[in-house]
Amino acid sequence: MPTAAFRFEPNAAPVATAARAERLIDPGFGRVFTDHMATIHWSDAQGWHDPKVHARAPLTMDPASSVLHYAQEIFEGLKAYRLDDGGIALFRPEANAARFQSSAQRLAMPELPQDLFVESLEALVKADADWIPDQEGGSLYLRPFMIASEVFLGVKPAAEYLYMVLASSAGSYWKGGARAISLWVSHDYTRAAPGGTGAAKCGGNYATSLVAQADAIRRGCDQVVFLDAVERRWIEELGGMNIFFVFDDGTLRTPPLTGTILPGITRDSILTLARAQGLRVEEAPYAIADWRADAASGRLVESFACGTAAVVTPIGQVAGPDYAFTIGSGGTGQTTQRFLDQLTAIQRGRAPDPHGWLHRLA
Repeated sequence: MPTAAFRFEPNAAPVATAARAERLIDPGFGRVFTDHMATIHWSDAQGWHDPKVHARAPLTMDPASSVLHYAQEIFEGLKAYRLDDGGIALFRPEANAARFQSSAQRLAMPELPQDLFVESLEALVKADADWIPDQEGGSLYLRPFMIASEVFLGVKPAAEYLYMVLASSAGSYWKGGARAISLWVSHDYTRAAPGGTGAAKCGGNYATSLVAQADAIRRGCDQVVFLDAVERRWIEELGGMNIFFVFDDGTLRTPPLTGTILPGITRDSILTLARAQGLRVEEAPYAIADWRADAASGRLVESFACGTAAVVTPIGQVAGPDYAFTIGSGGTGQTTQRFLDQLTAIQRGRAPDPHGWLHRLA
């Protein structure tokens, strides 16, 4: 049952056991939702109040709700895993809580206390633990988010907000299973500019990436990768994932966090694992011209993308307006596979957890 701070109002009409089992056979990603959600309200007058877990249901919103006009909205994404010993654990929820606060600060929204953020996840997972798929690779994807709910028209921070957490049963992120993906390098669109919201996890960043992602799909690629907004030279990130490069001397490089790139938790986890293994790690700029030249010469042997949903994904092919190149063999490299295996083993309690990343539910 949910934790003490959250009032629990059970769904009066939960999905039947047989129907739930059928949905969990092949849940895919982001389409199968559980019976409940967690909510907390905030106002200038009361602060954070009324935390509860209750039936997942449509929202009733006034058409003048601030979020619909001024886009004060932020979100997070993380997973709950069923461990081999039968327990359930979250992966680094405190890091998500800290990033949620940072995003709130950038969007002029109230900062949810980190312990309350984590408790909201625990409460919902305990209520809907039966929705975690038993299949290999299955998890419960959690989507905490916050919107400005005050009813007004005016350009100022809202005086009322609604925080919510949804839970979605998840299988494999990629249809057909994990594989090396192809990227389109966008020279027409950028994701973020210095001084903007690139380091915040807000919906606007993703909305502006969609036209570039659609362009990539039209050109036969799986994902788009963005260059910096100033020089259109430096590789930054994909539409929803950070990126890494592996060189023939074993060096691992990823673009630095300069305010235009989302500080990914999977990104940070890989950097931590790599340094603990004694690998040479660089958080340094990498130009698209160098990416092309190093792939052609063999100096670059692997590239991979990473994020909560897909974890670690190999990059095999890259294309731009007048060029195309293959990275390594075009498949999954040894370093990419090693980090994928290490991370998933820790997340599922199958390997030692020296950094204390697993947050087990009592």
